[in-house]
Amino acid sequence: MAGVRDPEATKARIFEAATAEFAAYGIAGARIDRIAREARANKQLIYAYFGNKAELFSQVLEKRLMELAVAIPVDAEDPDGWIDRLMDYHAAHPELIRLVFWEGLEYGTGGIPHEEERERHYARKAAAFAEAQEKGIIDSRIPATDLLFMMIALASWPTVQPQMRRILVGDTDEDLARLRASVRTAARRLTGRDA
Repeated sequence: MAGVRDPEATKARIFEAATAEFAAYGIAGARIDRIAREARANKQLIYAYFGNKAELFSQVLEKRLMELAVAIPVDAEDPDGWIDRLMDYHAAHPELIRLVFWEGLEYGTGGIPHEEERERHYARKAAAFAEAQEKGIIDSRIPATDLLFMMIALASWPTVQPQMRRILVGDTDEDLARLRASVRTAARRLTGRDA
């Protein structure tokens, strides 16, 4: 039936267009006009659904983080496997890392929108490491929250800094395989599973 609106399909198109726009330009540089054009949606409809540009960014990032959490649940008992899956995910979805870094540039050390939700999200991930530490599966010398932070950094940095990776490590398949093996070794050492 012509002219029938599908709000969920429209929201999905808005999220896709907003993901690309925010990943490319950050919050300050993104333009709702471009998002509306790419999503084939009315600009006023975007404001009606999401309120403002900062809220749209926040919702896009939260959605993308939840997709990652579902696709790659934390596995503190298998740091090698988890790091591999996380690196693969970031390589396939570099826009997520770009969104996270834009958020850091925009908000710095100040609070972020919906921070309590994000704290709960990361607390669940850190709890998996704490539980593995309590069971003696991984080393407990590094606090679980710090360990999670370092593991995420290890897995994401090659995607964050592709130019540095290329210059320092190289860009051949062999170079990338060696780097991945080095990241796994570092993860094993951080978790005390390198014996």
